[in-house]
Amino acid sequence: MSARGARRLARLGAALVSKRRAWRLAFTAGNEVRLFSSGADYFATLIRHIDDAQLSVTLETYIFCDDEAGRPVSDALVRAARRGVQVRVITDGLGTGRLALFDEWVAAGVEHRIYNAGWLGVFGRFGLSRTHRKLALVDARVAFCGGINIVDDFAATNGPLAHPRWDFAVGLTGPVVERIGAALDTQWRRLALGHRPYTQAVSRALTLRERASSTGAAAPSRHSGHASEQALKAPSVAFIARDNFVNRRAIEKAYLVAIGRARHEILLANPYFVPGRKLRRALVAAARRGVEVRLLIGRNEFAALDHAVPHLYRLFLTAGAKIAEYEKTMLHGKVAVVDSNWATVGSSNLDALSLVLNNEANVVLIEHPEIDPLREAILDAFAQARAIDPAIYAARPWGKRLTNWLAYAAYRAVMKVLTVGAYD
Repeated sequence: MSARGARRLARLGAALVSKRRAWRLAFTAGNEVRLFSSGADYFATLIRHIDDAQLSVTLETYIFCDDEAGRPVSDALVRAARRGVQVRVITDGLGTGRLALFDEWVAAGVEHRIYNAGWLGVFGRFGLSRTHRKLALVDARVAFCGGINIVDDFAATNGPLAHPRWDFAVGLTGPVVERIGAALDTQWRRLALGHRPYTQAVSRALTLRERASSTGAAAPSRHSGHASEQALKAPSVAFIARDNFVNRRAIEKAYLVAIGRARHEILLANPYFVPGRKLRRALVAAARRGVEVRLLIGRNEFAALDHAVPHLYRLFLTAGAKIAEYEKTMLHGKVAVVDSNWATVGSSNLDALSLVLNNEANVVLIEHPEIDPLREAILDAFAQARAIDPAIYAARPWGKRLTNWLAYAAYRAVMKVLTVGAYD
């Protein structure tokens, strides 16, 4: 082989190694974590920190409602801007409609940018992707991440809920906050391009910046990388920001690693449970090797998914997994606990849109005290949910089976188109 060919091969090998490492989590110790299990508690704490802010506030959310929950948050943002704090808000072009609050923000000095505000709020500069993230950062000191939108706990499309929605977020202080701040800053800079050409050079610069900030690839430590997660003993936290520029499969891979290492128990709760082939196989393999797998599925939000998701039950039930459908209220939490020492809280559903198309953000906890209350919350909800009996499921009438299959096949077909074949 020529010297030139050897150099090309070396560069290719380095690129492949870099690509493989890019998604790996950068765990840090010394973080404080507080678990929120309702919007009411979360909003009260968020408002308190915004009112105490001295330098900056950044908030990114899919939904911001002008309701009993959203108005007080908006008022706090306005108060902060008027006293000289830099306030930046990112909302999604589809998730949040045109609000009168926007004018109030501009008048008060709140900087507001809309993600993918395109034709009918659907197709914009970033194609069909949405920002589904729920993040907040105050004074680069305290951050929040989870599944809770800025919306009242009892709000629903079909009228008020009888019970507050089942959802979670975490408040964070410590080294992990820097990662969240860098991800928010990258998003803000990306949206700052406005109508200017989104050139390849700018895209590459932002990609490199995000890779360094949200994966830790540019700042490795003893808590960084795939292998180090297994060796972690002290409570540690990692932040994952999924997008379509880098870390495209980061959240899915974090789940796959945890499920693959599970030895005793996997508790998984998700409202839109339509995982791809790799996640399905990982869960089935875990159940078959004796791990207790419990899947808590949300219902009664989208009729199409209510018909499609049960088509997958046979696969998991025959492997020995337990499934329950939660109908007490809207299950909106996207959480999981593995072996009582690994957990994730975030915005990512386990479906094609979240895992392949949308901007998402999750936090992973290792050996952290807040894992126990999250585990108990999942187990409590599972006990209140309707368990799927394998015998009754197997005896479904043929019409029901056909409906489930058709709904699932239609879902897969649509997602294949929307994700340009990336959903498997």
